[in-house]
Amino acid sequence: MAKVAFLGLGVMGFPMAGHLAAKGHDVTVYNRSPAKAAAWVAKHKGKSAATPREAAKGAEFVMACVGNDDDLRAVCTGPDGAFAGMTPGSVFVDHTTVSAKITRKLAAQAATTGVAFVDAPVSGGQAGAENGQLSIMCGGDPADYARAEAVMASYARICRLIGDSGAGQLAKMMNQICIAGLMQGLSEALAFGQKAGLDGEKVVEVISQGAAGSWQMANRHKTMLAHTFDFGFAVDWMRKDLGICLDTADEIGASLPVTALVDQFYKDVQLMGGGRGDTSSLIRRLK
Repeated sequence: MAKVAFLGLGVMGFPMAGHLAAKGHDVTVYNRSPAKAAAWVAKHKGKSAATPREAAKGAEFVMACVGNDDDLRAVCTGPDGAFAGMTPGSVFVDHTTVSAKITRKLAAQAATTGVAFVDAPVSGGQAGAENGQLSIMCGGDPADYARAEAVMASYARICRLIGDSGAGQLAKMMNQICIAGLMQGLSEALAFGQKAGLDGEKVVEVISQGAAGSWQMANRHKTMLAHTFDFGFAVDWMRKDLGICLDTADEIGASLPVTALVDQFYKDVQLMGGGRGDTSSLIRRLK
């Protein structure tokens, strides 16, 4: 078992760190809000630290799951950042969805002190984190990834090295691009069926077994038909992710017309006051 630090105890990080503790790892947590760290310690019997540096001191692996590029930079760098407390040979594993640009910059900075960096964004949402069934796409050195994989197995359904530093983040962008298009199509289909007077449950039972089937259809159609959107990944975070996708597309010369359109549809949902609702609330625009 390893000595592990976990930085960030949101809806994803809290259960992920819990799985590490349950597997017998020696876990120290840090959260910007100390109350959340105290709650985690009370539930999982680990330890908490006042700063990322303190949490990372002596850790073989430091895992992070925070909000965005700026949040990641804040927990990594500076006198109280994790890098300041990590020793040569240790591995920083970033589960945050951020830009490949900040990933590569931080990986290069970590390397100057002998610290390895693996970008490892996750997919599966809150339920995947709670059930230890996340899909993890990674970028970095193969040897560093191999060491970290055994630790990530605590909460992974599948974990794969995609390529060099930043490749994990680029793969996560592909994931979010797919979700955006699928969710818009599902929203339109369900809204269409309701206006046509069909029983959505009966229709989905049939079409989910054919070519139209998807994870989104299987796991979100019931709550979408009921018009409840308090489960899963928030619209505000989806817009953050789609912004990264669109910025990266501009940088590499890729075309994302559907993604750009759905991003604006999510903006409409935010303007309707639905920023904290889950991504399936896209159907609200069609009611």
